Amino acid sequence: MAIFNGERLAAEIFKIEADKIRRGWYSDKYFSNNVILLEALAKEGYTFSGNSDIKDVDCSMVQVGDVEVEMQFFTRRRPWSLVAGVDEALAIIKMCTGYFDEEGKFVNTYHTLEVEAVQDGTFVEYDGDPLSVQPVIRIRGRYRDFANLETVILGVIAEPTRIATNVYNTLVASRSKDILFFPARFAHYKMQALHGYAYSLAIQAYNQKYSKKNSRFVSTDEQGTWWGGEGGGTIAHATICCFLGDTVETMMQYSRIFDKIVSRLVLVDFHNDCVGETKAVMTQMFAAYLAYYKKGQFDEAEKYKLYGVRPDTSKNMRDKSIVPTGNKQQDMGVSPRLVWNLREAIDSVYHEWDLNEEETAIAKEWCEEVKICVTGGFNAKKIREFEEMDVPVDIYGVGSSLLENSDETNNDFTADIVRVKINSQWCNLSKIGRSVCENPNLEKIQ
Repeated sequence: MAIFNGERLAAEIFKIEADKIRRGWYSDKYFSNNVILLEALAKEGYTFSGNSDIKDVDCSMVQVGDVEVEMQFFTRRRPWSLVAGVDEALAIIKMCTGYFDEEGKFVNTYHTLEVEAVQDGTFVEYDGDPLSVQPVIRIRGRYRDFANLETVILGVIAEPTRIATNVYNTLVASRSKDILFFPARFAHYKMQALHGYAYSLAIQAYNQKYSKKNSRFVSTDEQGTWWGGEGGGTIAHATICCFLGDTVETMMQYSRIFDKIVSRLVLVDFHNDCVGETKAVMTQMFAAYLAYYKKGQFDEAEKYKLYGVRPDTSKNMRDKSIVPTGNKQQDMGVSPRLVWNLREAIDSVYHEWDLNEEETAIAKEWCEEVKICVTGGFNAKKIREFEEMDVPVDIYGVGSSLLENSDETNNDFTADIVRVKINSQWCNLSKIGRSVCENPNLEKIQ
């Protein structure tokens, strides 16, 4: 995928609404009006008759309606961004560059463009100087043929780039702990595939840069559809409700019904007693595991192997295991103290079971492999705080913060014309504060 295998995503995967894009349906109206103006001038054969900013070049014969330009697309998030969405932008450019003839038929002129672009998964740096950005896409060609595409192109690279960069920063904060991608409920469902793709790029970029093997965990099948992933997760609070509040029975039936390849990850905060709930679930599940194990029915035993526990305690509640200190940050929600209490209980609960020496060894290994997955308001800052204290978290479930668009996480893209073609010569021309910029990672697109 992208820079990680040198291949670009097929255009078909994006389900592009080409006709609407060609007609400017998704474009800011001033771009559509720009196209109307330039087409009208082209029909009239109008040539430039004003005062040009370009000196020492004869501009009197420039046909404004057919002017060729160089446009660059870039973002200014410091200190860098992890780029995503370029493949979709390229597919849009290829399918939607052109014009409608007098009979209303669309004439595709993509073949007349010169297009350069980075690959998805590329890092671009920004030091705060708007005259020194790193373009992720560069287009040269007749402007009116692709003027309508600016709004759409900017949008399809801005959102996934922001999410990929957010995910990457969260991975860095976690010190290589796995990140469960849980923002599906915070965005329109039609965005899930794009968001999941951006998340996937971030995992791959992180693994490549730090030589790690972090896995990709999405919560919906749609989030994995562009790269072959499948949704996964825990039981839900609603599932426990269906079992009338009995978390233990919920997990026993869940384990019995589902194939062993489905992870047994249990929510343990239903009764605001994470430690007690965890120990109760572990006691019952291990008993079933041991019974099948001793019969030699190892596949059946695996169905009762607990993958992990997930505390999701609300930030306005204090778990029963927490001795109050009066400090809300220390006492409430999924706090470091709660995680330490859980880890101690998980690792030692087998001492409460009536086991012989051989069974104790099996139980010890079974318990120590149980992971802790924390959810509930986690972002890069909170994760960093947990990691600085060496809180024994194995997996972080992160939701809305991965979609965050604030001053610090803003990945808005801009497109600027920086050159125009006059008498077969490319001349620098841009608004004040912009200039022609380079990026060594740009590749010519065939």
